[in-house]
Amino acid sequence: MEIKRLFDLLPNYEASFKPKDDVLAGKVNGEWIKYDIKAYREFADHISFGLIQLGIKKGDKIATISNNRPEWNFIDMGIMQAGAIHVPIYPTISEDDYRYILKHAEVKYVFVSGKELLRKIEHLLPEIDNILDIYTISQIDEHKHLNELIEAGKKSKDEKILESIKANINENDVASLIYTSGTTGYPKGVMLSHKNILSNVMASAPIFPVDETSTGLSYLPLCHVYERMVNYVLQIKGVSIYYAESMATIVDNIQEVQPHIMTTVPRLLEKVYDKILAKGRKLTGLKKQIFFWAVNLGLRYEYDRPDRIFYNLQLKIANKLVFNKWRDALGGRMKSIVSGGAALQPRLASVYNAANIPTVEGYGMTESSPVIAVNTFEKGKRKIGTVGPPLFNVQVKISERGEILVKGPNIMKGYYKQPELTKEAIIDGWLHTGDVGVIDADGMLKITGRVKEIFKTSMGKYISPVLLENKIKESPFIDQIMVIGENQKFAAALVVPDFEHFRTWCKIKDIPYTTNSDMIQHKEFRNRIKKELDCFNKQFGDTEQIKKFELIDHEWTVESGEITANLKLKRRTIHEKYKYLINAIYNIKE
Repeated sequence: MEIKRLFDLLPNYEASFKPKDDVLAGKVNGEWIKYDIKAYREFADHISFGLIQLGIKKGDKIATISNNRPEWNFIDMGIMQAGAIHVPIYPTISEDDYRYILKHAEVKYVFVSGKELLRKIEHLLPEIDNILDIYTISQIDEHKHLNELIEAGKKSKDEKILESIKANINENDVASLIYTSGTTGYPKGVMLSHKNILSNVMASAPIFPVDETSTGLSYLPLCHVYERMVNYVLQIKGVSIYYAESMATIVDNIQEVQPHIMTTVPRLLEKVYDKILAKGRKLTGLKKQIFFWAVNLGLRYEYDRPDRIFYNLQLKIANKLVFNKWRDALGGRMKSIVSGGAALQPRLASVYNAANIPTVEGYGMTESSPVIAVNTFEKGKRKIGTVGPPLFNVQVKISERGEILVKGPNIMKGYYKQPELTKEAIIDGWLHTGDVGVIDADGMLKITGRVKEIFKTSMGKYISPVLLENKIKESPFIDQIMVIGENQKFAAALVVPDFEHFRTWCKIKDIPYTTNSDMIQHKEFRNRIKKELDCFNKQFGDTEQIKKFELIDHEWTVESGEITANLKLKRRTIHEKYKYLINAIYNIKE
């Protein structure tokens, strides 16, 4: 059947695939609760009936603030079938952002996952006149529950009315209003139509090496268009989707589900790799030698090199002796890990692929629904260190100043209530991404920085901090870093050490580990960081070298405000928060 609206995925699923009980699955009280396609469709329809009974009209906005769970899909489809616009909101944003989004989008109803998230917005409601009511997904006393809406929908069920409403929904109608987390200022509401998102789904689906016999694990927030679009891809391919309970349980959930596919951000791959290396360092004798021989072999991996006969023979041995344990740690059945949201260090792409854990990197943004380019599993359409070729229905060109420009059916309709910003972002049909990149001789797109993040030193030299940061984070001693130096004589950095790795290092060196704040003042601790930076400086140009640094005694998180919900640095926030350290680095007196 023809799929023109996102909710067309449901009848397509039922018509295309054999019945199974785990189309969607979520964990409740330690047990996986599974739903077949019939239950999925019924829940979505009853939510649509309930919303229509409440008086929801085409174009009304309805928000969700929820963790990943099957009910998110029921609500998502139920909202869109009723002609309303789904406004998914990150569960981790600030009160100010909640207040702004709920007012700016003129949200009428809100679905909230549970007590903790309800507590974050409940006290804001009296000042937001447009909100008519809130429904909770988990049962909470004294609050309306999703089941109440579903029961109301059952009683007011009128299939003719619903079919009439659906028939009046066009592929170019706005399906979702997604507020970008933004590194500065208030978030912008990106208007995405059914066609925008579906064009991305259709272009991405052939790339994924999975089918109706496969299982996927989802842990990235569904409120982010990246995970949401992939969620739709898995549904169009008939893949069973299991939702991880949380980041804290992801390792256990992987072992339980044994997924064939998973999307991720580089941060998780970095953490897993660092933990594997930490275990390797605890080995002794021949076992330790074999372990690091295999790792170093993996770091030299390249796609599609049958000519490396001796290397490939060694790699087969490494896979039997060492990398088989890595695959087991990821469930043992992984066919595809798709990384996005930030730059993936080439060493990670190399070592995971060497270990027969197929890992590809893609690139996109909310405004492009989101994928622009992605490495594939086909020879000639993948290259480590790039984000792969553009999707077949997406055009990419590089402007005179090096900015990546994009055109295609996936480009947003615009920013909600902000026509001037829309005109700045889309010029003559081309979306200006704000990213700097090049297209290499093989047609692969390589990201080299951000237009707004590239800065000039007082000596007139340009520096792209993202490239330096991504390289320096290869050090096991450095967890996070922000390179600074705009209008200054030299580049410097704020560094968050990898405290877990340092604990092991201190134990080996017989250095008593007290607290993080004490340790960052310790002479040997600081000298070890300096040694790491000096090593990387040899790979950088003179003006790019990190001349000075200051250490931070805690990890940067979404909750503490230094990074966005999709894990990008909030540079302006970090500058303000650590202004005293930056002033100390450059001897600035106020």
